[in-house]
Order: sequence, then structure tokens, then C-alpha cells
Amino acid sequence: MRRVPVLCVLVSLVSIAVSLDARQEHHGKGDMVMGFDQARTTHHFLLFNDGGAIDVGVKKPADTKNRDAIRSHLPHIAMMFGEGNFEAPMLVHDSNRVPGTKVMAERKGVIRYQYVETATGGRVNIVTSDPDVLAAVHTFLKFQIAEHKTGDPTGVRTR
Repeated sequence: MRRVPVLCVLVSLVSIAVSLDARQEHHGKGDMVMGFDQARTTHHFLLFNDGGAIDVGVKKPADTKNRDAIRSHLPHIAMMFGEGNFEAPMLVHDSNRVPGTKVMAERKGVIRYQYVETATGGRVNIVTSDPDVLAAVHTFLKFQIAEHKTGDPTGVRTR
């Protein structure tokens, strides 16, 4: 009779270990692709009525190394996205299909990506007036919220 509870505990521990390993692997890829420590930074993905935003900052204001790395990475991301290049999120998420990016790449001419420096890092504002592209941007950002487990709201707000 004691074997069943012990077996349940062992299965739970293995499940937790596998989950932590997958999360570390995701963070490791993010560190490599983005150039800053994922564990020392926060990502936020915001949905607005005219697009959205990707906001990345350090958890501790004294962490100038990661803050500066964020400030180096995000302007590059804004430029790549503006060219229709979504290779970075595909590498981070180990996927050839990040939802929304196909439409965003095809219709890159009707999206504006603007980098803005913030106190703790930076933000990329994504702006469009095209309804189909707006839906793709929101799909992309909702995917990021789920993948990064940010807990950000998925409702659309006014900028």
C-alpha cells in the first residue's frame, strides 16, 4: 500500500524536473539569441488598439550590464521586424511558425516599429492601422505572453 503514494511523489518530482529543464532550455536559447540574462530581466507584451508593444527591462536597476544589452538588442529587433525578419522569435521558441509573423512579414509596409529607451531597458512599439495586420500583431503578442508566461493581460487597451 505504501508504494502507491511513493510512486505518485516520484512521478510528481520527475514532472517538475522535466518542466524546470524545459524552462531552463527556453531561457538558455533566449539568453543566446537576445544577448541578456532572461532570469534577471522581465518581458511584457502589451496589446493596444493600434498595435502593441514589447517591453523588456532589468529586475534590479543596478544591473547595467543586462540593461545595456537590452538597449542594444531591441533597436536591432525593431529594425529586423521592420524588414519582415522574424527569425529571432523563431529561434527563441524553437519553431518555424510563430503565430502572426507570416502576415506581419507579408504586410511589413503597413507596420511601424519604434524603439524607445526606458529607465530599466527598452520597448518596441508596434503600430498599424490595417485591421488584418492588427489582428496578426495581437496574435503574435498573445503567443509571446503565453510562451514567456508573463501574465500580461490579453485584452486590447487604448495606447
